Amino acid sequence: MTVEQILTGRDNYSYLIYSEEAKEAALVDPGFSAADSLKRLSELGLDLTYIINTHHHADHTAANDSVKKLFSPQILAHELDAPKIKGGVDSTLQDGQILNIGEIEIKIIHTPGHTRGGICLLVDDKYLLTGDTLFIGDCGRVDLPDGSNREMFNTLARLKELPNDLIVYPGHDYGNKPFDTLGNQKLASKVLLASTLEEFCRIP
Repeated sequence: MTVEQILTGRDNYSYLIYSEEAKEAALVDPGFSAADSLKRLSELGLDLTYIINTHHHADHTAANDSVKKLFSPQILAHELDAPKIKGGVDSTLQDGQILNIGEIEIKIIHTPGHTRGGICLLVDDKYLLTGDTLFIGDCGRVDLPDGSNREMFNTLARLKELPNDLIVYPGHDYGNKPFDTLGNQKLASKVLLASTLEEFCRIP
């Protein structure tokens, strides 16, 4: 089982989750251009089973259609964000749902705050792909049309309950490193250190 982080565009991250044994893969957030992700799929000889969008924003979803034309994967997103994704989706996701790529288990965690239907992906209890919910040292914006301070604070409180040894893989290269353990982020991230909603809302 492998998770590969792929920088796409200026600062977006896409992810390949793949099983070498099953020769299957999922592509998380193709971004505006999936050229590098498609190159890796070809190099590894993988069949693309799913495109998983962590939320509906175009910088994460714009290449969905071009990838689908090449591989015919199922496009998946949370049911609250799916209607806003250009080109639509093949199926919707819900909190707690499990997807499988060969022997790999991907658990869907609904994490509203940046968007109403934002999700994180817990991969084999080792990796946490956080989209625009949690960055290294910060969280996603809550001042966009369907963002919410309260929902984001509650989401982050839920993520803080997860094990410290999870590797956090964010949706953007905004921090001082491309990934980190959740335990380190609990000690260092201003948004995870906030203990009340009021304190969270005061963070610049």
